Amino acid sequence: METYLLLKLRPQPITSENFQPFGQVIFAAEDGKAYDASDAQLELQNGTPRLYIMRLHNRGTRFDRITRHLRCTQCLGSLEGKEWLMAVARPSLESPKPDWESIRAFRIPGNCFIKLNLDTWHTGPYFEAPMIDFYNLELSDTNIVDHDTCNLLETYGVEIDLITTE
Repeated sequence: METYLLLKLRPQPITSENFQPFGQVIFAAEDGKAYDASDAQLELQNGTPRLYIMRLHNRGTRFDRITRHLRCTQCLGSLEGKEWLMAVARPSLESPKPDWESIRAFRIPGNCFIKLNLDTWHTGPYFEAPMIDFYNLELSDTNIVDHDTCNLLETYGVEIDLITTE
């Protein structure tokens, strides 16, 4: 019989400050505002950028895999103002694996999007609704050539469940 750890993790409300080690939170700005550090700082020069709407079904809140991209930043946001969850771990260029004990989860409202920094480990979007559409900005071949995934269950014996009740 194999044993593993089921970690219950409570997502925290996302802010620009608490998400800063992992990327940026981008909120609406008045039209005509000059480009500055509050805009998404994108790195898409290593290929053809791809902006698409992905439809996700029945994602639930439990995961045992986490991924990173080394060639581009990635932006995600829900359509129709729907709240969703994302778990992240700090970039780890010096290591091929994330520090699973440092994984943090965020509750992301439907009035913003997130930009993940290069090498930020991430998993999601997660949600309990039957279906949510998300826009996704990455490179056209990100999921083929820039998709470094760590199986947390096989590597550390850990599975994580995001707690959605108060």
